[in-house]
Amino acid sequence: MDSYIFGQHLEQCNSVEEKTSYLEIFNYSDPEYDTCEEHALLTDDDFDNFVRQTGTFSPDPLPEGVKLQDGIRLIVQKDAVHVNTFAPLYISLKKESYELMVRAWHLPFRAIEGSSLVGPFFWCSHDQNEDDRHLQIIFRKSDVRKKGKTRGWEIMLSYSYKTGITSGFVKGTESSDIVNSLKQLLACRAEVRHPLLLPIIILSHDLSAKGDKRQRDARDWLRRLENAITMRNEIDERETYSDFDVDGINRDLVECHSQVLWKRPQAYQEIIKEVKGAMDNFMKYVPEHGRNSKTLMALHDSMMGRLDFYRVKLTGMEHYIHTTLERLHIQRQALYNIMAQKESKLNLEIASQQRRVAHATKRDGTAMKTLSLLGAVFLPGTFMASVFSMTFFDFNVGPSDGGSSSSGSNDTSGDGATVSKKLWVYFAVTVPLTVIILLFWYYLDRKREKRYEQEDVEIEKGIDRMEKDILAIMRKKTINKVTTWNSGGHAASPTPNGSARRERLLARKDTSLDDFELV
Repeated sequence: MDSYIFGQHLEQCNSVEEKTSYLEIFNYSDPEYDTCEEHALLTDDDFDNFVRQTGTFSPDPLPEGVKLQDGIRLIVQKDAVHVNTFAPLYISLKKESYELMVRAWHLPFRAIEGSSLVGPFFWCSHDQNEDDRHLQIIFRKSDVRKKGKTRGWEIMLSYSYKTGITSGFVKGTESSDIVNSLKQLLACRAEVRHPLLLPIIILSHDLSAKGDKRQRDARDWLRRLENAITMRNEIDERETYSDFDVDGINRDLVECHSQVLWKRPQAYQEIIKEVKGAMDNFMKYVPEHGRNSKTLMALHDSMMGRLDFYRVKLTGMEHYIHTTLERLHIQRQALYNIMAQKESKLNLEIASQQRRVAHATKRDGTAMKTLSLLGAVFLPGTFMASVFSMTFFDFNVGPSDGGSSSSGSNDTSGDGATVSKKLWVYFAVTVPLTVIILLFWYYLDRKREKRYEQEDVEIEKGIDRMEKDILAIMRKKTINKVTTWNSGGHAASPTPNGSARRERLLARKDTSLDDFELV
């Protein structure tokens, strides 16, 4: 069944080209014959000959008494650059070459089914060939593309208990630690007897101090955010935020959160658990002479100790990350409260502006009275003109000589009219009356302006007083509900002084108890 499913998946896969090389390490009973070679595979014939150990890759004849003890043979693709090299349903070898490698080296068929996996993944099992049992291993970690570049690494290995040789395929991008891992493997080539040596080397690079440093940097970043948001003073003055930019601080909170979640410890704890299980499975079927080998057992114990070290390290990191995330959550809630307060203040400011606009509109309405004032200015003159236009004041008199006309009728032409000596009465009454009206209007207008200024001051004081009252009531209700000063978070019992202050506040505000609780 596995062979058939492997063939089906292989037909669906697309091939991409990557630079391919090989790494071969052999250890013999006589250390003088130990070999370590690493070269490029330039042609398909080179690839086939290396897999089958034919042609130029045929084993050299050994002197009598010298035996092959263990070794490792790898097809390596360092610094893979194709954007789809870790994409689903993509392989970085030709289909024929990939199938030849998997079948000839007894590599796990299931590896091709994991091309869509992301994050760290480890799997180990034995094949079903009891005559020549192989321990099969899949260890990979791949992520989606970042800035158009692929990221990840993958190894699949097969260890033969009969020959003690580990064969496999190793691939990694430039951002991975495959190059450094292979360098360390070459430095530890005398210990390649253990099939889990390379996976643990890669795991050690993946759990290097870079993760710890990133968590420390995130905690330092968190302290800066705490200083900016809640004024917690645990940093140097040079590290403080220059200004309180809500958008910038919110972005920093999100970025800091993502940095904390980098390489989640729980995932790697599961990987360590699976690796330890694989090491136990390896020891179940290792030949008797291998179990009696002090070198192999010492290496096995050392690797188990390293896994325990990583397990404890990840447990401590998990607690550290949990604390950091909780503190980030507190700061995020505090930032939301600050934003809510600012929004409330903005709403209060809008309301106050509306009140000011309404008040200004009311005052502008008084400008209409100016028109009435103009009418009042001319009203005395008009009134007096009407008075003097009565018959009591007749200025249409005859000629100045006082004679009568020949016809005996009155002369109304006004050619001989004289100005009345009482004309000054008109001005004597009109001008003082107009001045009196203007002074009276000026007095009323000044009095009204002073009242408006006082109302503006009261409006501003009322807005500030309303903000203080709301914050005081919220603070009082919070303290009455629960106290943060008592251990255990028990609710604070009301005190007589608190009740008295509440009664005084109610009396001062002239507010009922229900209204007080509603606010």
